[in-house]
Amino acid sequence: MNNKKEKIFIVGGAGYIGSVLCQDLLNEGYFVKCLDRFFFGKGSVKHLLEDKRFSLALVDSRLLTAEDLVDADVVIDLSGLSNDPSCDLDQNLTNDINFNGGLNVFETSMLAGVKKYIYSSSCSIYGSSDENINTENSKPSPVSLYAESKFKLEGQILSKSKKSTIQSTILRNATVFGLSKRMRFDLIINIMTAHAYENNRIYILGGGDQWRPLIHVNDVCKAFKKIIVSEKKIVDNEVFNVGSDRLNLQVKSVANIIADRIPRTEIHITPDDPDKRDYKVGFSKIKNVLDFDTEFSIEDGVDEIYKSLKRGEIKFGDIEHNTVKYYKYLFDAEKKINSLKINGNLFYI
Repeated sequence: MNNKKEKIFIVGGAGYIGSVLCQDLLNEGYFVKCLDRFFFGKGSVKHLLEDKRFSLALVDSRLLTAEDLVDADVVIDLSGLSNDPSCDLDQNLTNDINFNGGLNVFETSMLAGVKKYIYSSSCSIYGSSDENINTENSKPSPVSLYAESKFKLEGQILSKSKKSTIQSTILRNATVFGLSKRMRFDLIINIMTAHAYENNRIYILGGGDQWRPLIHVNDVCKAFKKIIVSEKKIVDNEVFNVGSDRLNLQVKSVANIIADRIPRTEIHITPDDPDKRDYKVGFSKIKNVLDFDTEFSIEDGVDEIYKSLKRGEIKFGDIEHNTVKYYKYLFDAEKKINSLKINGNLFYI
């Protein structure tokens, strides 16, 4: 790499993955710009402003322009409404933000002459799969609007990038876990750990036989950094599942690992689950092509979250830590405020 580090622009950079990735890239010596709508505030990245190589910009992905990407060498798109339940709150809004917004980020990156573009997709596109192991060549079977919008955007990116000089790569992340400055307790390991700490109970829906691929947030960031430094001929117009074969686990196995780490934890199983996802994923491509492997175990993630909860650094009950509840709160608040306005104003006339 050149002595002059590349400038990395992260759309959605204040989120669960983004806030960790911003710090990681600064540690590597890159210049980093975080572009975000900041629905959850700026607290996850505000401390990074002490570094002169870091900057913030309030931007909606749907309104992003080439002017917002001036000087960007790499654009990483982490934006969008995250997780399946959140996307079901308003299907039209989900399509507008996750598909139209994401497509705008990609097309604007091409227009701005960005050299490298990386899209953060999800292994959830495999949905409820009949295949024993889903590879990048498997036929996706999304069972949620979130997954459908991800897969639909993937197709547009791959099609359009073939006709462009931009280096485009899609990363399908396994289900993420671990600590973040923008903590989420709506992810399987995180929420089970929190319930074990708060209630000495873990609740398993659907019997627990469902398979999930899992990955620590630090390892997700490691994958993005691998793409940034890889040769174009290796990663251009490519899709990579991001995770590890050894972290394909059944939900009940995850619960047992957590129960073994946290004293006096009971496991409660119920037979039904509205979440119909059940899939295992293969990660041989990213291992063979990029020499990528994960470093963090389930136990690592559980221990760090448990210790942080004990120290009071994070709180399970905070609404901002549950994505779907917080979005619903914002939706309801907007409706209430709009109903009280006169001539577009709440207090002023």
